[in-house]
Amino acid sequence: MGVSLLMGYAGQVSLGQAAFYAIGAYAAGLLAVHGAPPVLGLLLAPVVAAVAAVLLGAPLLRLRGHHLAFATLAVQLILLSVLASADWAGGAIGLQGIPRLVGDDLGYAYAAIVVLTLAVLVSRNVIASRPGRALRAAATSEIAAAASGVPVGRHRLAVFALSAAMAGLAGGVYAFYLGYLSPGSFPVLLSIEFVVMAVVGGLGTVAGPVVGAGVIIVLVQLLNTLGTQPGMPGYAPSVLSYAVYAIVLITCVLYLPRGLVPALRRLRIPSRAG
Repeated sequence: MGVSLLMGYAGQVSLGQAAFYAIGAYAAGLLAVHGAPPVLGLLLAPVVAAVAAVLLGAPLLRLRGHHLAFATLAVQLILLSVLASADWAGGAIGLQGIPRLVGDDLGYAYAAIVVLTLAVLVSRNVIASRPGRALRAAATSEIAAAASGVPVGRHRLAVFALSAAMAGLAGGVYAFYLGYLSPGSFPVLLSIEFVVMAVVGGLGTVAGPVVGAGVIIVLVQLLNTLGTQPGMPGYAPSVLSYAVYAIVLITCVLYLPRGLVPALRRLRIPSRAG
């Protein structure tokens, strides 16, 4: 949802969303390990991620296009290097002993639904607000928006922080679900996965990231199952996982450039007219 806001409405390309996912996860995990209530860690995870986004976004958002994409990717690579060498974060071994937020997996499913609902409601309200309209105007033409009095830089920094906060909140849920964090839990491929989910579902829509995430997760699970069948080589699951992102993204760009949700909406409109 954060990627859709950032790329679909603000027109900014980010390949480092998993960095803020990791920041939120480690913030929640470290607080809990040092005695803070898990609920407090979960509440502070998006705050820490948003603050980090403001500090990083102030210089980074001066960049545009692929320059910004590579800069955000570099942020994630630097973060992974820092976490791997930092003793306070568990180093390469990882952060262990994170307490559980709820008792069972079903409880975590409900927690994930609550977090998703919150993200959807926030996104809808932001999009419908005056700053949301200003973001769409800036994504269409930054010069025209600035000439109309829109503080483009301030709005883009705000949506960058909001996108990071959503990732941080999801990272907090992940930390308490897994109970263990390591730098290997947040590879670069994860950031690419977030982008593919948003693009496949439909950038600039509220329902698109939800649909895209469901489609990608199901496809990856099916391919992992296929890759672990008898007779398949040991590297088959990882190769198929990489392949699905490339194939799905190319197919979507060629045949569904706006994503699944806008395409489904276009199919419904003629049928209603008929």
